[in-house]
Amino acid sequence: MKRTGIFGGSFNPIHNGHISLARQLREKAGLDEVWLMVSPQNPLKQSADLLDDNIRMEMVRLALEGVGGIVACDYEMHLPKPSYTWNTLQALSKDFPDREFVLLMGGDNWTLFDRWYHHEDIAANYQIVVYTRTPGEPGYMDISSTEIRQRIRAGRGIRRMVPKAVADYITKHHLYA
Repeated sequence: MKRTGIFGGSFNPIHNGHISLARQLREKAGLDEVWLMVSPQNPLKQSADLLDDNIRMEMVRLALEGVGGIVACDYEMHLPKPSYTWNTLQALSKDFPDREFVLLMGGDNWTLFDRWYHHEDIAANYQIVVYTRTPGEPGYMDISSTEIRQRIRAGRGIRRMVPKAVADYITKHHLYA
């Protein structure tokens, strides 16, 4: 049975920190793959800045070209909205019975976990790996999608923050300007 980490997020846009973290989580949690699941709508995180689902998905695909063991995943986009993690995990388990799904979650979300839909069922049925984004930890990258959007609006560069293909896509399509 393949151990597959589910790393959900809006990826608005995906950046080098996401990819670095996914690589580390894959290794440390003993996962065969990590699926970066582009979330269409987070019930706890509404944002006027959120780009179209397909644009964010394309940036994730571009970012992961040539990156082994980390997969761009649009599965949640095909489920009823709003997308609740419990529903997603149940559907994944049904559609991929050969995989054991592991939920990868940031410490910020862990503090809100008791507000999640069916949080007790998630905890009872799936392994949860909580990661922190603490400065000074190995592999820590002080990058946020919010900061990237702000830098673009201010006319500042983002090339060191995102993969080249993503920076080129953002520039070509005048995103976040």
